[in-house]
Amino acid sequence: MMTDPIADLLTRIRNANSARKERVNVPWSRLKEAIVRVIHDEGFLGEVAVDGEGKDKHLEIQLRYNAQRIPVITGLSRISRPSLRIYVGAQEIQPVRRGLGTSVVSTSKGVLAGREARQQGVGGEVLCQVW
Repeated sequence: MMTDPIADLLTRIRNANSARKERVNVPWSRLKEAIVRVIHDEGFLGEVAVDGEGKDKHLEIQLRYNAQRIPVITGLSRISRPSLRIYVGAQEIQPVRRGLGTSVVSTSKGVLAGREARQQGVGGEVLCQVW
């Protein structure tokens, strides 16, 4: 039984990235899809598609590389975890790597990038950081 599916998602992306894979498949959930969409909207991932139906539903994530085949994502970090939840207010959301990265925050308005959450004036649980 998996106790932290978000950590599993990040680990699968990290491992596929280091192995220079083009795509990675991840079991689907609404939260995982929302997290991946935020990371995609921030420009760290290529296409994101939902394939299959029912229990066979999964996310197909295309990874991005530059011209020299170096991954766009240089780091992924899980911040809030099941044993220690991290909540922040809107003004406490800090830039990641001096603005080169982004944090993913679960707010009352949905899963947002840290920058968007700060602009909208909502805080929440900091799920992860990507740079």
